[in-house]
Amino acid sequence: MPAVSSGAGRRLLVVTGKGGVGKSTVVAALGLAAAARGLRSIVVEVSGRADVARLLGGRAAERMEEVELRPGLRHVTIERRDAAAEYLREQSPGPIPGGILARSQAFGLFVAATPGLAELLSIGKVRELTRSPRRAAGRPGYDLVILDAPASGHALALLEAPETFAAVARVGPVARQAREIDQALRDPAFTAVVAVAAAEQMAVSETLALRETLSAKLGCELDRVIVNRVLDTPFTQRDLAALRRAEGVEDDALRSARWLHARATSQLEQIARLRAGLDGIACETLPFMFCDELGGDELDRLAGLAGAWLP
Repeated sequence: MPAVSSGAGRRLLVVTGKGGVGKSTVVAALGLAAAARGLRSIVVEVSGRADVARLLGGRAAERMEEVELRPGLRHVTIERRDAAAEYLREQSPGPIPGGILARSQAFGLFVAATPGLAELLSIGKVRELTRSPRRAAGRPGYDLVILDAPASGHALALLEAPETFAAVARVGPVARQAREIDQALRDPAFTAVVAVAAAEQMAVSETLALRETLSAKLGCELDRVIVNRVLDTPFTQRDLAALRRAEGVEDDALRSARWLHARATSQLEQIARLRAGLDGIACETLPFMFCDELGGDELDRLAGLAGAWLP
């Protein structure tokens, strides 16, 4: 099967991972890094979510409006029904307007009953954002599209949707488009899949399982894994010796120091386990940010680190 990349570098970055590991924070950092590099970029969220937009102080736009969060960085949230309406407006030549058809109960039932169609509409919109020129005249093209994909299991369903639907439909324009989207997703020169993890046993296990499933079902590898919120113990060997000598002494500062050391040690063990299971796939870390709420300074710091990992 021929590759779909144009030689201009990867155009789609799919970011997934176990729920609760800070995936949207990593996506925001990658988006800021891409814009700082001069790439015209857009962050995509699905199922009506706008977590990244809120992190960056933007608004949650409706109707798949592509809004600017920072210079060079836009955001769009995809709802299945709106994606269907847009697709029908652009592809259906019949007398019934696409928006009306997409809002009809019959069409909603059809989408729900057809395997892979709901996911295909969403990932099809993501693919459209990577095109240059775009289907609709006047819409800007993007150098990099960053998809804040759902948690691992749902993300796999999203990525499998084009192949699933093409197998069901077999013939016709939608089946052809599904096969083209599937080809783009499987092309490592066009699409990179990044997993976000925490340095915890369950998150590491799920990341390793994601790698195996991605390889088995889509025939592709993770580009890299980013371990988020990693503690960096500040203790020297002399400090640790002092902690051991103070064993049994009850003091708030000592309790905090012991907890920090134990937590950092546990994280290092899980990161080592993850790297061993990844068998050479890049595994990066982002630091724990000691703040009540991430602000611009913290996100800019994370973006400075994440910039080295852009595809």
